[in-house]
Amino acid sequence: MNSWIPLIIAIAAFTALILIVFIMMKKQQSVTVQLIERDIRNLNLELKKDRQNYFLPHRVEAYQRFILLMNRITPENIVLRFHNPALPAKKVQLDILEAIREEFDHNVAQQMFISSDAWKLVKDAKEETIRIINLAGDSLDVTALSLDFATRIMEISAEVGSMPTDIAAEYLKKELQELF
Repeated sequence: MNSWIPLIIAIAAFTALILIVFIMMKKQQSVTVQLIERDIRNLNLELKKDRQNYFLPHRVEAYQRFILLMNRITPENIVLRFHNPALPAKKVQLDILEAIREEFDHNVAQQMFISSDAWKLVKDAKEETIRIINLAGDSLDVTALSLDFATRIMEISAEVGSMPTDIAAEYLKKELQELF
């Protein structure tokens, strides 16, 4: 019976040693997993920062271009650019509509750099401006001149109150400020 005691002590010591090694390996594995997860998080943050640094100038340019577009197609501004007293109202109406569509089409690719809410406001503002231009043109005689057309656009714009182009431009400015 006495010969079994050293064997039991040796087995207990060996078992304790194996248990300690197992616990330490498990802890080491846990620490390693945490370190790897931390490194992955840091790498993702660094990649996100790099992406932001790369895309920020493009985003700023897109906001600038859409704000400029909204300013250029505001009915009052576009009428001033195309007003020619000698031209018939219908001709000026067609020229204005073509200019709005061309300017919009020129900037359409920039939509990828602004929010979908901002893009919707830009599209709606363009459509509302076209609607105002068409409404003014349709309410005039075929013999009306550019001055009559400009006057009618100003009247309709006054009735509308806040122009959709102004609302969109303000929204774009607000979003642009949130980038910084």
